[in-house]
Amino acid sequence: MIRAATTLATALMIAPIASAQSVQERLNDYPTAARADYVFGCMATNGQSRSVLEKCSCSIDVIASILPYDKYVEAETVLSLRLTGGERMSIFRTAAMANAIVADLRRAQAEAEIICF
Repeated sequence: MIRAATTLATALMIAPIASAQSVQERLNDYPTAARADYVFGCMATNGQSRSVLEKCSCSIDVIASILPYDKYVEAETVLSLRLTGGERMSIFRTAAMANAIVADLRRAQAEAEIICF
């Protein structure tokens, strides 16, 4: 676990800037399972109705149009590691790179909320 976190931290610090993608590539680079997982979580938070399903589906589509999938995975990983206790995991709470990765996801989520909800 510690080695994996260290490897991830190193990868995050030296990760190259994502190359530009066309809108079509961005809309289709999220696996169906990732989209479904997001929608299930969104519906658990916002309610189990048809209108919420449509709003949550719209939300992940907007996020996918803004944030490439690899950046989405990085942000979700950082957020998950922030929940883990311990001194060694504090890098994911304080590092500028980790904060920037999460900020990108938060901006995409805010945009999606404005558009879809």
